[in-house]
Amino acid sequence: MAETRVRQALPADVRQMHRLIEPYVNRRILLGKELVNLFEAIQEFVVAEVDGKVVGCGALHVMWEDLGEIRTIAVDEGALGHGVGKTIYMALEERAKQLGLSRLFCLTFEVEFFSSRGFEAVAEEVVDRDTYYELLRSTDGGIAEFLDLAAVKQNTLGNTRMIKQLD
Repeated sequence: MAETRVRQALPADVRQMHRLIEPYVNRRILLGKELVNLFEAIQEFVVAEVDGKVVGCGALHVMWEDLGEIRTIAVDEGALGHGVGKTIYMALEERAKQLGLSRLFCLTFEVEFFSSRGFEAVAEEVVDRDTYYELLRSTDGGIAEFLDLAAVKQNTLGNTRMIKQLD
């Protein structure tokens, strides 16, 4: 496989990103994303290209002044096992560091993938009480999942909440 190049996602990439995400939604690994939501969040996404073709995507969502969430890493079935997911993740972690974040969160079925990148499973709350109450004001579904709210339990069943302290 040729070299993987990661770049900022563009609105022109959204339909391809949606096609990459859908198989994971069908297998209940990722939550579905409407096209409008992908367009709205395009600035959070990067895409991975091989020979000019988009073969993966992923997002970094800032949750708080020191905390970000890795979201929606999806890789084309034909590119699995070639380090595309790792390359996307590394680009997102670098972006988090550039933003001054000190912790990354993910909610995932891919425990081994994230564990190998320094994430650890967490059961307890990872923000202080005041921050928790501020985050409750968010309308973002991912924030509700992070907070482990009862209303989103159907989305999180079987997933592992993980966190990583950045250097």
